[in-house]
Amino acid sequence: MIKHYKLITVITFCAILSACSVYRQTVQTRSIANNGKAWASAWQQRAAEYKALCFQAYNSAHFQIDQAIKIPGTKPPAIVTDIDETVLDNSPYDAQRALNNLEYDTKTWKEWTAKAIADTVAGAPSFLKYAAAKGITIFYITNRDEDERAATLKNLQRYGLPNADDAHLLLRTTSSSKESRRQQVLKTHNIILLCGDNLPDFDALYDNKPTEQNRDKATRKLTNQFGTKYIVLPNPSYGDWEGALYKWNYKLSPAQKDSVIRAATKTDQ
Repeated sequence: MIKHYKLITVITFCAILSACSVYRQTVQTRSIANNGKAWASAWQQRAAEYKALCFQAYNSAHFQIDQAIKIPGTKPPAIVTDIDETVLDNSPYDAQRALNNLEYDTKTWKEWTAKAIADTVAGAPSFLKYAAAKGITIFYITNRDEDERAATLKNLQRYGLPNADDAHLLLRTTSSSKESRRQQVLKTHNIILLCGDNLPDFDALYDNKPTEQNRDKATRKLTNQFGTKYIVLPNPSYGDWEGALYKWNYKLSPAQKDSVIRAATKTDQ
């Protein structure tokens, strides 16, 4: 009986050690970068503060266009807006990838956009509809690909957003830079406001993969534009800030990204 008891004790102890080993291995292999993206998605979906920031941005936009349309122009007024995390909320896709410790990839992203079910960013629909009612044309400039056109329009039309048609949807062609597409709009319209979540949505100073220092320098140079002509929406999940952090090497492994984050983050030690 004593031998049987000892055998059970040994087996139980071994099982506990094995479970601890598996747990330690799981913790060690989980990416800080992706776990951070899970927290970012949770904040985007659940925090009232996130919605408050979106409402604050679009309230500022509302005030600015009211002022802008008082000034007569030689061309009709237009607003240029990004789509992802500016008009449409893709946090369900980001959360699913992060919770499974997976990186972004084009195939799964396009499977998500093909569903055309993304919700809207707080404040976006009412602002865009108000602007359209004031005679302002909306242009959607996005770095989604041409094969996402139909689903993108379907998603925008789902919420009755103005100018959600082929003529006003400018997708990525040969370059991720949006400058040439902004210039295309400027040929026929006066852009009175730009909305986006990523700084290249606003100005060519952020093109060509600038360093973190150059991004900061450009932002300081454009200080007076933010909140007046440039309306920035919060996006903690992804953007060119991440590319600059990794020195534009998106092929880094999760472990390498974790090392970069650890080295770049200020602590009290």
